Amino acid sequence: MTRRTERLSQFIQNEISDLLCKHINDPRLNGLISVTRVSVTSDMRNAKVFISAVGDNIDKDEILKGFASASGFFRRELAHHLNTRITPELEFYFDDSIERGINLISLIDRVAAEDSQAEKDVRKRYSKRK
Repeated sequence: MTRRTERLSQFIQNEISDLLCKHINDPRLNGLISVTRVSVTSDMRNAKVFISAVGDNIDKDEILKGFASASGFFRRELAHHLNTRITPELEFYFDDSIERGINLISLIDRVAAEDSQAEKDVRKRYSKRK
């Protein structure tokens, strides 16, 4: 990625996040939704926007449909703020990295709890021998 596409990716990520918080009224896009990453092609005609959502009742398909229906709005707003000849076409993808991170943390916590319990059991055995 060139420095220009990196800057453009970061700008698009910030703008979509801001628009999502302040201007989107679609009920499918309510809740804790974040833009995790944006990847712009080298010709700057297409941008892959990776989103993530956290919660109990998440319907990934409905969230993606909400983003697909709002993509024209996002693109129009980006065109107003970008100083480029071409505004990238936006494609939305679901990113489950936050979900995987939460699962990994819970696994680490569980292993740590089991390890501390095993250590307590070993200390009990040795204290009984004396």
